[in-house]
Amino acid sequence: MIQVTLPDVTQTHGAPVSGAEVAAQSGADTALAIRVGDVLRDLSTVIEQDARVEVITRDHPEALALLRHDAAHVMAQAVKELYPDTQVTIGPVIENGFYYDFARDTPFTPEDLARIEKRMRGIVARNEAIERELWQRDDAIRYFEAMGERYKAEIIADIPATEALSVYRQGKFVDLCRGPHLPSTGKLGTAFKLLKVAGAYWRGDHRNPMLQRIYGTAWRNQAELDAYLHQLEEAEKRDHRKLGREMDLFHFQEQAPGAVFWHPKGWTLFQTLIDYMRQRQTGAGYVEINTPDIMERNLWEQSGHWEKFGDNMFTTEAKEERVFALKPMNCPGGVQVYKQGIKSYRDLPQRIAEFGKVHRFEPSGALHGLMRLRAFTQDDAHIFCTEEQIIDECPIVCQLILDIYRDFGFEDVRIKFSDRPEKRIGSDASWDRSEAALKAAVEATGLAYTTNPGEGAFYGPKLEFVLRDAIGRDWQCGTLQVDFNLPERLGASYVGADGEKRTPVMLHRALFGSLERFMGILLEHHAGKLPLWMAPVQAVVATITSDGDSYANAVAAKLTSHGLRVETDLRNEKIGYKIREHSLAKVPALLIVGKREAQEGTVSLRRIGHKGSETLKLEDVLLRLEAEALRPTSRDRASLGEVQGHDKSQLTEAAE
Repeated sequence: MIQVTLPDVTQTHGAPVSGAEVAAQSGADTALAIRVGDVLRDLSTVIEQDARVEVITRDHPEALALLRHDAAHVMAQAVKELYPDTQVTIGPVIENGFYYDFARDTPFTPEDLARIEKRMRGIVARNEAIERELWQRDDAIRYFEAMGERYKAEIIADIPATEALSVYRQGKFVDLCRGPHLPSTGKLGTAFKLLKVAGAYWRGDHRNPMLQRIYGTAWRNQAELDAYLHQLEEAEKRDHRKLGREMDLFHFQEQAPGAVFWHPKGWTLFQTLIDYMRQRQTGAGYVEINTPDIMERNLWEQSGHWEKFGDNMFTTEAKEERVFALKPMNCPGGVQVYKQGIKSYRDLPQRIAEFGKVHRFEPSGALHGLMRLRAFTQDDAHIFCTEEQIIDECPIVCQLILDIYRDFGFEDVRIKFSDRPEKRIGSDASWDRSEAALKAAVEATGLAYTTNPGEGAFYGPKLEFVLRDAIGRDWQCGTLQVDFNLPERLGASYVGADGEKRTPVMLHRALFGSLERFMGILLEHHAGKLPLWMAPVQAVVATITSDGDSYANAVAAKLTSHGLRVETDLRNEKIGYKIREHSLAKVPALLIVGKREAQEGTVSLRRIGHKGSETLKLEDVLLRLEAEALRPTSRDRASLGEVQGHDKSQLTEAAE
């Protein structure tokens, strides 16, 4: 007898049983696959001994990855049917969708994508069975070479000889794949859409041939697909690169790939973020430092960064033939500052912050505006403390992070606990202690969190703070990491109460993460319509006719004297033109003046996002704008209990 233990019932079978039979007996009409123990399997898998089994239905959290995997294969099948000379390479699942890379001399066009998508729907309608087959390595290589699929043959040749070689057949299409897959093409459904074509080097190496990558998205149903396509449409409107041009904030150019050319207004916004954070950190007991951008290779070898990230570091050789590297992280420099002078346990915790410029080599194809750069600024801080102080310090950091996000308009925040990665430094014993300490600390806050296995930093576990923006996208920004390893490797110490030399714990903390990336997220979250306190230009005084020029200058001077960032627009243009131009530039307040306003001491106040305007006394407008221009840190703060109570209800959902 074979016992199949499902989450809610146990089935008994007198002979080996397939996953499809288990699903049918359990009443799972929308079964797509099964999980046997910890391994995802096809429904055709035969269970020959007692096993724990979970049926993966269409509404299961893992269903989307399965659907997207099959969508990639159905797309490849459609391409081969329409364009037989095209070679298929690889087609993985990615966030929110899938892609497949093709080798083809003729570029795919938008019309081609429409044809491919139509053929995909035809393949789904044919409901072709998807069958797994095990092949001998040499047979597989010969088969794909005979078909002209040299990329597939190359992949097979690189697979270890000890690994089983499986292919999947759907109709006449055969593809190399580990699986699992849906039982038939009809199970995919039609909630998919092909999105775009991009270039990609074979195996990500610029020395290899350029392939064509077709991106697509797939969902469980049409409603989910429609919601995602609407999100993409909204995201395109909010693209920070487009907003950066409209608001005259920054630009990029080929002579400095992955680096920002800040314009005056953009630099004002950037400095506003730093000033805000500096004020918050000072109030929270941090001191600020600055460390060199270039340091010698041996420091990075000591810290472990050279081994783990050496390929992504920019290096240079000076005249004395010493190898230097642009810093990819601020942590080792922070340790060097801490090490100056003898520290006592009475000096701890020490909270040391730095707005440090870091440089990391990112492939040119991965660069994306402010979101993915090679040179960016991190709002790092390193808290040196005793092991016993971890449980006190971590909740304070969590409060600070959540409170700051609220100030910037992010109310929906998720927390993920990430434990030890496969590649790491330090002993298992030190990881046991650091993971236990961080978990105890986050649980002491009362905040809900989910687990993100294997995603910790190479030196310690971390909390990741994930913001959900106005259109439902998630952004991982802040982090808090517990590190028992780096201080020891770099020789940091303090004198304990017993007079003995001890190694401090190092808490790595970033609130924005990358300031440039956070600015991009902010611009897209607010669609460029930043709260007045953040806006680089807070108000523009615009004239209707030249009769108002003198009064406009006086109004601007009055506002400026009260600390507001103001410009005047005295151009000989129609007022409607001026309003449209400043609205496009997302100026929060437009003060319109003419001869009558000058005589009455009033202004016509027009706010972005609102139709029409209201006529008010200048002093009333001044008081209103002056209050709005205050940084949130100048207002009353919530208590820790209120912050926890507010956010706990919002953090109960698992991070998606």
